[in-house]
Amino acid sequence: MIFDAHLDLAFNAIQGRDLTRPEPQPYHDETTLVNFPSLKQAGVRICLGTLWAYPKSTDDPEGYTTPLEARGLARKQLDQYLRWQDDGHIKILTSGQEVKQHWDTHTPESPLGVIVLMEGADPLLNPEDLQVWHKDGLRVVGLAWGRTRFSGGTGSPGGLTPEGVEMVHALRELGVTLDASHLAEQAFWEAVELHQKVIASHSNCQSLVPTDRHLSDSMIRKIAELDGMIGLVLFSSFIKHGFVKGMPKDAVSFADLVPHALHMADMVGWDRIGLGSDLDGGFGMERTPRELRHLTDLQQFFDLLPAEAREKVKYQNWLNWFSKKL
Repeated sequence: MIFDAHLDLAFNAIQGRDLTRPEPQPYHDETTLVNFPSLKQAGVRICLGTLWAYPKSTDDPEGYTTPLEARGLARKQLDQYLRWQDDGHIKILTSGQEVKQHWDTHTPESPLGVIVLMEGADPLLNPEDLQVWHKDGLRVVGLAWGRTRFSGGTGSPGGLTPEGVEMVHALRELGVTLDASHLAEQAFWEAVELHQKVIASHSNCQSLVPTDRHLSDSMIRKIAELDGMIGLVLFSSFIKHGFVKGMPKDAVSFADLVPHALHMADMVGWDRIGLGSDLDGGFGMERTPRELRHLTDLQQFFDLLPAEAREKVKYQNWLNWFSKKL
């Protein structure tokens, strides 16, 4: 049984992949891992499924340049989740009661439970628009990916903008969870002063991989102080400092991720740590730990953790948190 706090399911479908097929599919020049059959085989019962609208760039010429375009991309992804739900592949979960019930009544034939997370908030036109998204199932929002209208983000230092302050107030009023992954550190500290229902869905330790994509020790402690959670991410460059695309897959192993978990646990205990794999989130199998050839191989990572922590990191911590907080 696994609870994964970050999968870009709809984004990958919009990119042309069929997640209902069990075999790996090409991802540019790499190979995919995630599909509904593999998730079922690995025992993933619930995940956070993202709405990831990406800005236009040389790498993503079909990305957005305006908030309306960002909204259109995210709505297209939400429509994909709704189609999957109609077809019986997933069930969108919108409350703690639904999370607990889905988990407790799960059978081998049950659909994948999905909590909808918006990664990068540019699709939100204003606080009133957030209410529309919330009615449609949105329950977790990350303000940034890179820089957005709302805040600084990965590779873009800075705090909250005036629009960001207004949006954080709106998140708090609706009870929507704030995802701190990708937030610039200044924006993080400003946001948690305003809204204390916070997680980091997919972040490792900045002290081990020195990049602003990850969490500083003080950020990790603050999330724990606010009764939040952190998901370990499986992208090789986020696990081992110096790994770049083109290096052999064997260069990174699950053993290299263990120090991230241990470092967090030394500061805040094992009850704050889970999985936020981000698998196929812009990278393929070739840039994941060498043991990972199929999602069932995730168990090899959990087996490396202290015995008392394995089930907590595998599913218990996220399940307990969302059962109470969603």
